[in-house]
Amino acid sequence: MSTREQGAVDERRVVDDLDALSKVPKLPGRVGWLIGWSDRLFTALATLALLGIAATVMLQIAGRLFLPFSPAWTEELSRYLFIYMVALSSGAVIHRHRHVSVELFQHWLGPRGRALYQVLVCLVVGAFALIVLPYAWAYAENGAWQTSPTLKVPMLYIFFSTVVLFALVLVYSVIGVVEGLVALVRGPIDPEEEAPSWK
Repeated sequence: MSTREQGAVDERRVVDDLDALSKVPKLPGRVGWLIGWSDRLFTALATLALLGIAATVMLQIAGRLFLPFSPAWTEELSRYLFIYMVALSSGAVIHRHRHVSVELFQHWLGPRGRALYQVLVCLVVGAFALIVLPYAWAYAENGAWQTSPTLKVPMLYIFFSTVVLFALVLVYSVIGVVEGLVALVRGPIDPEEEAPSWK
């Protein structure tokens, strides 16, 4: 193996070690297909919200530069689109392990250790979402008699983003717990995989 190929292999190993929890296998079969389809749906909706933000901001810039007036509603709409982008992408981010996290020891764990760690993290996150979800619903209901300043949209729809956020976090945390438990029960396919990666 050439030095260049060895460098590529080492680089791939470092990236895999940084993303240790992605090695926990996802659920197979129709359930796995349904979860994957749900990931793609919410990612597509979040992407549409991001494109909406870009279009709204470009309209605001164009209005300030080329029009005699700047539309007042663009800043408000971009803010609401940003809120929904975060809420809609929260579940897929948890499922793909792309949220901000501090990884100090996960790459030292074998497959069962990573699965157990995923179960514990998802239990804590899911418990937090379960506790906060009723309060998010109460917060959303407060917007029923309010409207946004420029768009005149009922704030119920804007405040409902917190319900979407914590509901998706709860659902995807349950999925993470189930995937981790299945990986714990099934164990590694290859006996050599049980050895921690630092050996």
